[in-house]
Amino acid sequence: MTQPSQTPAALGRPRLGAWRFVVTFGVLSLLADFVYEGARAVTGPLLAHLGASATVIGVVTGVGEAAALGLRLVSGPLADRTGRFWTLTVAGYALTVVTVPLLGVASVLWVACALVIAERIGKAVRSPAKDTLLSHATAVTGRGRGFAVHEALDQIGAVIGPLTVAAVLAATGSYTPALLMLALPGTAVLALLAWLALRVPEPAAYEDHPVPEAASQPQPDAEVRALPRAFWTYAAFTAATTAGFATFGVLAFHLVQRHLLSASAIAVLYAAAMAVDAVAALASGWAYDRWGARVLAVLPFLGVGVAVFAYTNTLVLVIVGALVWGAATGIQESTLRATVADLVPPPRRATAYGVFAAVVGVATAAAGALAGALYTVSIPALITTTIAIQVLALAFLAVMRRPAGPSPGSS
Repeated sequence: MTQPSQTPAALGRPRLGAWRFVVTFGVLSLLADFVYEGARAVTGPLLAHLGASATVIGVVTGVGEAAALGLRLVSGPLADRTGRFWTLTVAGYALTVVTVPLLGVASVLWVACALVIAERIGKAVRSPAKDTLLSHATAVTGRGRGFAVHEALDQIGAVIGPLTVAAVLAATGSYTPALLMLALPGTAVLALLAWLALRVPEPAAYEDHPVPEAASQPQPDAEVRALPRAFWTYAAFTAATTAGFATFGVLAFHLVQRHLLSASAIAVLYAAAMAVDAVAALASGWAYDRWGARVLAVLPFLGVGVAVFAYTNTLVLVIVGALVWGAATGIQESTLRATVADLVPPPRRATAYGVFAAVVGVATAAAGALAGALYTVSIPALITTTIAIQVLALAFLAVMRRPAGPSPGSS
């Protein structure tokens, strides 16, 4: 006998409107990005300062991203089974805001590498649950636009954080104060998160159609095989195009190795890339609500652009490559997530986000290691390999079944 479904009213009316929830979550993410993007802007130079090679930096940043994505294969189903979306979100943010300032006092390479990976694990713990909470509100605002506005606000922090770290680093010449001061916005993250959870304890009530009881109650089992076939084709496309992108750590190493920019200037460049990220997220989100997943065809071309421009010895071209990398990241962090919400129903959504991220995580680890290794051997080989991978991604996209029409609220 099937369980009766719950209406939004039965779940409890949220004390914030859908757009206010999205914007408040965006401000929370802004503060979190202040913390971890501030640190990521100097991760490459910091590890190089502690004695890391290009291969080590590529592996560590690649494994870090793989942890941030791959471990969601565990945290996503866990969120669906237990229904503890807010608990996992809080735990993940707490791990991030604690580990980042500790990088400022790390004086041994392996300790710094462990902290870089631990920060990414925090993202793995929170992301499927957080994305599911956010997806409920975007059912009202429009998937593309809701995730895009969240990402744009998120990236304001990704601009402020690196700029602040760059300023402190330039003034003091030391990574310690530049990273320790990130504890201040980290404290604000936890305070705002607690407030938001109290105001909207059941975001599933935003869905403008009856929400199955499973959407807000613990799940007995979350079977991967139940996910739609279209989801798997989409995951294959995303994995392929992601494998053709280098991590920013490798790009930063190139800038340092060729003496094109100082560490503080690299942080400024990273901030500029995050600004481009925000603009690209808004543009692609609007386009997605209007035209669907076909707009994702731009990603493979951006991947080729990064490889062609970023690994030259001309500063202007390298800057262009870094900004193209920022545009691709903006689309990956917003529109790719919006598409998952359209492909998978609420009771399975956290699991889908976890599986999706795990697939992408494997590709990200390969991308970081591959870029670092090929950079050491041959830059032309790195560019050629990137082009081949992105052609494969376009082939997957060509056979992908698009979501059937725009999301609710997008008219």
